[in-house]
Amino acid sequence: MKSNKTPDPQEPLPSQQLRLDQIYPSKLQPRSYFDPEKMAELTESVKQYGVMYPIIVRPIGSDRYEVVAGERRYKAAKAVGLTHVPVTIREMNDTQALHCALMENLQRDNLNPIEETEGILQLLELNLETDRESVISLLNRMAKVERGLADNVIRPQEQAAISSVFQTLGGLTAESFRTNRLPLLNQPPDVLKAIRDGEIKYSKGRVIGRIKDPEIRAKILQEAITESLSLNQIKQRIKAQQETEEAHELQARLEAIPKQMKKLKLWNDPHKREQAKSLLKQLEMLLSD
Repeated sequence: MKSNKTPDPQEPLPSQQLRLDQIYPSKLQPRSYFDPEKMAELTESVKQYGVMYPIIVRPIGSDRYEVVAGERRYKAAKAVGLTHVPVTIREMNDTQALHCALMENLQRDNLNPIEETEGILQLLELNLETDRESVISLLNRMAKVERGLADNVIRPQEQAAISSVFQTLGGLTAESFRTNRLPLLNQPPDVLKAIRDGEIKYSKGRVIGRIKDPEIRAKILQEAITESLSLNQIKQRIKAQQETEEAHELQARLEAIPKQMKKLKLWNDPHKREQAKSLLKQLEMLLSD
């Protein structure tokens, strides 16, 4: 189990200048979505004033460094063509780097719930030195033990590693993470992929994910991405689609009624014939309004 102390991303440390071509984005970055409007604002700020706060990086080879915290500043610096940026260099392993990136983003409220959930899962995987499926299984076993539904089959070092993650992150327990956050990953695969790839905001993806019909969901998802639809526009498209589907369904049901009546020989039953006449009269009155 890894238990190295994670550096505090807010702790002030000396900074220096590095060439931008020495710095690479992190594969451990918990963020997948970078808001285009906010990125444009930051890019304009960097164009005018430069990078005001150092980017935290870690060494990954000879004269090569990886972004730990500050990827938006890194992207903005590249966009405006800066050659050098201020950095703070720290020696970190993968667990420390991910923890540092998570802490910075959580403190700034930069992660959507899916990014945060996947980032915490990734941190647990690194801390426990196992895969995601095993982490989730371990969390479920812990819950059963706590409820007295299973014998204590959790190793003390595993329990300590999990507890340490949630203690340092704050605001979540292992159980609240298991019951409230893990279900967020049950979004339809196409929606989840779009959120992970940064093509759509979580709030928009969550609304689209409620659409049951895969074809309609895929259609609206694609429209939301290509047309940059707002959340309200997405809701309007969904409502319009549902109304269209309901109209088609109603039309099909109405067209099927004469065939069913003929097949069942409804007119031969006096009671049913009277009911049909009454319903037909109501329908005629409805159509005459």
